[in-house]
Amino acid sequence: MKISALRLFNVKRFAGRGVAIEGIGDGVNVLCAANEFGKSTSFEALHALFFQPYSGKSGPVRNLRPYSGGNPLVEADIAHGEERFRITKQYYGGGFARVTDLASGRLVAQADEAENFISALIKGGPAGPAGLLWVRQGVTGIEKRSNAEEDGEKQVRASLLESVQGEVEAMTGGRRMAEIMQTVAGELDKLVTKRGPKAGGRYAAAIEARDRLAAEEARLSADVGLLREALDKRATALKRLAELDGADERQQRQDAVASAQVAFEAAQAQGERLKTAEAELKLARERRDGAGRALEAFRTALQKDADLAARRREAERRRGEAVGRRGEAAEASARAQAAADLADAQELETRELLARLDAALRAREAAERLAESRQRLSEAEAKRAALEEAEAQLALVGIQPGAIEELQALEIELSGLRAVAEAARPSVAVAYSVEAGGEIVMDGVPLADGQERSYDGQAQLVVMGIGVISLRSNKTPSGDRRLEQAEERRRALLDAMGVETLAAARARQVRAQQIDAEMRELRGSLSSLAPAGLARLREEVAAQALAGAELSEPEGDAAQLRAALSAAERQRLDARQALREAEPDRRRAEDAIVAAETALATLRTEQAHVEAQLGAEEQRAARERALCEDFADRSREAENADARAAELRAAAIDLVSAEAALKRARSVQSSVEQQIVALREAVAGLNAGIRARSDEAVEESWRETAEALSAAELRVAAFDKEIAVLQRLAVSLDRARSEARELYLKPVMAELSPLLGLLFDDASVTFDERTLLPQTISRNGQEEEVERLSGGMREQLSVLTRLAFARLLARGGRPAPVILDDALVYSDDDRIERMFDALHRQSRDQQIIVFSCRQRAFQKLGGNTLAMVDWRP
Repeated sequence: MKISALRLFNVKRFAGRGVAIEGIGDGVNVLCAANEFGKSTSFEALHALFFQPYSGKSGPVRNLRPYSGGNPLVEADIAHGEERFRITKQYYGGGFARVTDLASGRLVAQADEAENFISALIKGGPAGPAGLLWVRQGVTGIEKRSNAEEDGEKQVRASLLESVQGEVEAMTGGRRMAEIMQTVAGELDKLVTKRGPKAGGRYAAAIEARDRLAAEEARLSADVGLLREALDKRATALKRLAELDGADERQQRQDAVASAQVAFEAAQAQGERLKTAEAELKLARERRDGAGRALEAFRTALQKDADLAARRREAERRRGEAVGRRGEAAEASARAQAAADLADAQELETRELLARLDAALRAREAAERLAESRQRLSEAEAKRAALEEAEAQLALVGIQPGAIEELQALEIELSGLRAVAEAARPSVAVAYSVEAGGEIVMDGVPLADGQERSYDGQAQLVVMGIGVISLRSNKTPSGDRRLEQAEERRRALLDAMGVETLAAARARQVRAQQIDAEMRELRGSLSSLAPAGLARLREEVAAQALAGAELSEPEGDAAQLRAALSAAERQRLDARQALREAEPDRRRAEDAIVAAETALATLRTEQAHVEAQLGAEEQRAARERALCEDFADRSREAENADARAAELRAAAIDLVSAEAALKRARSVQSSVEQQIVALREAVAGLNAGIRARSDEAVEESWRETAEALSAAELRVAAFDKEIAVLQRLAVSLDRARSEARELYLKPVMAELSPLLGLLFDDASVTFDERTLLPQTISRNGQEEEVERLSGGMREQLSVLTRLAFARLLARGGRPAPVILDDALVYSDDDRIERMFDALHRQSRDQQIIVFSCRQRAFQKLGGNTLAMVDWRP
């Protein structure tokens, strides 16, 4: 397969437009262009055309769509043998796929049939030859990638090597080895995978049957065990039930409960009598204590009454002394208050005189400030009027920013376009001879000697004595309207600015700049005169005028008045100090009277309360004797009650022990009854379970299942042995093929060695038998791993390896184009020229397409130069 053209529309950066790469031929084809030109876009579009279905919306398809949306369309012309086809795909809305025969225009296939046609061309999808030979930008093919990508490309390389080794057919390599290993792998694949037994396979089925029988055997074994356990439990339960439910045992439990009940009732009666005696003892003690407290309270009240009488007399004496001190303090405070009032009046009079003097002085200063503010207001209003007039003038002559530059650019563009148009017009010139008797007239105007005059369309030359000569340019009118469009834009711009020429516009711009400078000066002056604005300045003038409405002449001398005020303040302070010194004595005297009166009232209240408790003074002795006799009687009653309670306490029965014995007897009876009921229910349940398992023949089923399990385990063991044998055979075959690696890789080495010779004088490459990719390179007797090579060396080795595989494909009758998208970005000048030689060497009967942004470096590649042109479907 070879590609002869690629076209794409509405793909990535080509939103709403189409481009085409035509004339792709055999050998080396080169498309060099700057970055962002669309080279990688073309590669991705071609890759999607062959590997992404038209109905898909995967990542590669989404990446084709421009940001503005739409339906990407990709088209390629290919040659396959002697036939030529056009493959077209559109993605997203109205998606389709078509294959057309270019020779006849016949539609060969469409939709899914077209996808099948493309799959047959590339033989294997991304893992086929095209996936192996098409190198994306930034990918060498040697770097670490996913397992799926490496395995897919390894399979392509392996099948390619096997198909071209016609002379190698030994058991250690070639197709027979591949067939045997494939057969072994197929047999293993039927049984196991890398993760274990294969689902749905015979081995998995055998394991499943063994596990199922093992589970069934375990279940039946458990059922047999449960049956035997149930028989043992039933025998034990029947024996225990016979022991607990006997007549003698039942009567003994009833007698123990009745005896404990009698003892508990006797203890309860004895306890009630003891409680009554204890209550009587408590009451007698309370009465005795109450009589004692009453006697003690009476005697305490007698003593307190005597003490209160003495304290009352002392309080009355202290109150008299406090009344005398209060009178003296009140007279001293009144004298100090009068002196303070006189000093306050003198100070107030002096302060009023000084305030009137200050007010007169402030009024005079306010008048002066008012005059100054009115002058500033007048100047600011004049500046504001001038500024408004300048703003109006600027609005008339002002021009939008950038308009002059745009007009100047248009003038330059018009000059160039006019020159181009004038150069393209036909012209005529006449050189008169000496004998000429007259001049030739062109369109009514005489044509001077040697004068060159151009014309549009046609012109007429009037030659005296000869006739009229008609000139026609016969030139097709040009579709280039750039001159007319530029003149229209110039007229529109001049109309918008209100001028006729560029010079007039510049004059207006100069005038606008002058006005703007004047406006800046006026704003500065206005800002200095009225920083807060004219409105604020007017408010200040009005406020000053209102505040300075009344003017009066100052009275007196300010210094004398301030001295008099200072003397008055000192006199007032002295008077206030004397008043403050007299006030504490007065307050202390008043506080002493209040304290004395409070103490006397308290003593009177307490004495009245005590006298109310004691009663009349003549009856107090008789009342004291009665209280003593009552206390003696209550004491004797308490002693008698204590003796009765002690007797009952000594004969009391332990009620807690009797209650515990009764509770224990009842619990024994209840527990035994519950055990009897539980044993009967357990025996009934065990009987039901035993009958059910006996009907199911559990032991017979268990023996049959055990025999089936033994057979299943034998089958699994046989499969295990077969798998082990196959795995050992696969390892042995792989080892044998590894030993014949050099012979196996001979075809690709035969193609790669001449290419390496273009770069190095003495170099050889060893391949990894697992990935079939270069593993080490030997130069000058030193071996290096590919992963440790420089980036340039790795990419060169990658490209050479792909060229070798491409040659093998061509030899095998499956030619595929090699497409490199900026695949030589790390190569130096010397190496890249050698790589160019390698590309041309391998391009015999082979198509190679190279995309690169290194225009200067790839000029030395040569080959068929490609270009992108506009295209519309």
